[in-house]
Amino acid sequence: MTPEVRRAAEILKRGGLVGFPTETVYGLGADASSKDAVLRLYAAKRRPLDHPVIVHFADSDLAFSWAREVPQAAKKLAAKFWPGPLTLILKRSSKAGDFVTGGQDCVGVRVPSHPVAQELLRAFGGGIAAPSANRFGQVSPTTAAHVREDLGKDVELVLDGGPSEVGIESTIVDLSGREPALLRPGKISAAELEAVLGSPVLVKQIDSPRHSGGLERHYAPKTPARLVPTHELDQEIARLKDKVAVLAFSRPDERVDYWLRMPREPQAYAQKLYAALRELDSARCESILIEAPPEAPAWAGVRDRLERATG
Repeated sequence: MTPEVRRAAEILKRGGLVGFPTETVYGLGADASSKDAVLRLYAAKRRPLDHPVIVHFADSDLAFSWAREVPQAAKKLAAKFWPGPLTLILKRSSKAGDFVTGGQDCVGVRVPSHPVAQELLRAFGGGIAAPSANRFGQVSPTTAAHVREDLGKDVELVLDGGPSEVGIESTIVDLSGREPALLRPGKISAAELEAVLGSPVLVKQIDSPRHSGGLERHYAPKTPARLVPTHELDQEIARLKDKVAVLAFSRPDERVDYWLRMPREPQAYAQKLYAALRELDSARCESILIEAPPEAPAWAGVRDRLERATG
């Protein structure tokens, strides 16, 4: 165990906050069993108290101890995708307090695969509540520098694990009801979930639990941003008189003040997305135009983040 990880675990044990890498985005960690620590986390993020946080664990046995019911579907998905970018919503046990669940009768649990996250979780020994390490509703961090830039002195220590590999938050599956339901798309697709479960996964329902990233506007840059279909991008650029930044698949247009070209492969796009939004934000333009990605299932996670970022 590195000295930095040991120090981070000690900070968590005394109720402090730590930024740490996961394979999805960087998390802001607090002792999930401590009401005072979690309330401090909510205050640092400026997060509504009824918006639940995901609890991270070193392994599935620890994660499932926070649930009073572990359906067969949960065991199948955990065996296939944990450690990894998948969060399961389960009926909570007495270990999960209202301050973690937003007052709901279920809890979101995850076993991340990033080696630094794993080292920290094993050193800490319990559950770490860890939403993304940024102010609520804004662009998620994918580097340690992003965390320091966003949270400053509100976080006592930031562990640096390099750029996030996945780049968007975990897939969230609700297993607290009668049928599995996909609440938030991510790297793990609906088709992959259905292949493991051997049955269809429902789409999010009206009565689905509140969950991380579930608001209409989320992951948003400070600069007003709009999602534009490919066939409308050229005319939108021609129409605008403001200083504009563009995120697109094609080569730069000389009429545009700031242009970022993105990969045409969905996982590569996801990995670069939040860093790109931050870069466009720093360009000090009046608006951001984002070329809409394809409708294909492989792009579901990216489309979800972009639709909320421009919501």
